[in-house]
Amino acid sequence: MNVLPTLVGILLFVGVVFYLVRSRSNKNRLLSAAARREKHAPKESISPRRLNSRGEQIDQEAHDSNQNEDGQVDLNEERVVDDDLPSNLIDSSRQVNDLNEQEKTQYEQRDKVRDEHLLSLSLLVEDLFDEELKEQVEKGVEPEKEANESENSSIELRNSWIEQNEEPLNEHASLVEQEEIGSGIQYLDAEAIENDDIEARLEREGGKTGEVQISLTWDDYNDLDLHIFCPSGERIYFNNKTSECGGELDVDMNVRPTSDNAVENVVWIENAPSGKYKVGVHFYKHHEKDGTTPTCKFRLRATIHGESRDYSGSITHGQAMQMVTSFTLKSETTSQ
Repeated sequence: MNVLPTLVGILLFVGVVFYLVRSRSNKNRLLSAAARREKHAPKESISPRRLNSRGEQIDQEAHDSNQNEDGQVDLNEERVVDDDLPSNLIDSSRQVNDLNEQEKTQYEQRDKVRDEHLLSLSLLVEDLFDEELKEQVEKGVEPEKEANESENSSIELRNSWIEQNEEPLNEHASLVEQEEIGSGIQYLDAEAIENDDIEARLEREGGKTGEVQISLTWDDYNDLDLHIFCPSGERIYFNNKTSECGGELDVDMNVRPTSDNAVENVVWIENAPSGKYKVGVHFYKHHEKDGTTPTCKFRLRATIHGESRDYSGSITHGQAMQMVTSFTLKSETTSQ
């Protein structure tokens, strides 16, 4: 007679324990990601100066004149970064290091919400391809020797995962798209830009060039992904490589861990549409190969009608997609 109440009590107890363990695990994961971001954040002593498109320092007094009485820059006002912008480029987004303390606090709160949102949707790719790699190692087969077959297998696995998670993936991208502050850090050192091998990597992979071009590079076997939010509202990324507005993701690397000097590239060869472009970077998959770590440094170059702007940053696996920068193109008739 007392068996049923006893079973109900046991089930309730097990449910409470499971909930507490899962909550603590999620909390620890968020705290770990936050700690890693703080460790790799740019220090105040090396925060970048404001640069124009030629890498020259911008007059800080001119920048400060745009601030209100509280020292904040009005995000709703149109802001011209410098006088050397291409004639049809209105502006480029502010970066985290452009913010005052109050704005930084607000940004960090939004970033935490995005991290929690990603976690709540269970969008972390866990060991999607690792078992396949382990089997090859056990058989003594080098992955490179069966590159085409392995690549196709990895793409099928990723496509299957995307199909199952397309709705939450789009939901997370929509949340990130609302961010107006870039997390990329514009390069300080012109020599570092000149010595960067972005162009050599693009040439090696057959990457195209054009009116608007966004290129991403990183130096380990992880799988980072470019996400470009187009003026039309369409998003270009690995599951939508060619947009209706003429943009194309023509280089997409490290679906499998094949390169430790990777590059991705999105380009409008001609007739790039007017309007606002936003550039995001997502840490899709942490490949545990040759000491590759869960935090990945990257460089990004946005080239608009021949004028390039370079950014550097870092992203940790489990962290929300990062909005690196944005820019707005005027129409040809408006710019004349």
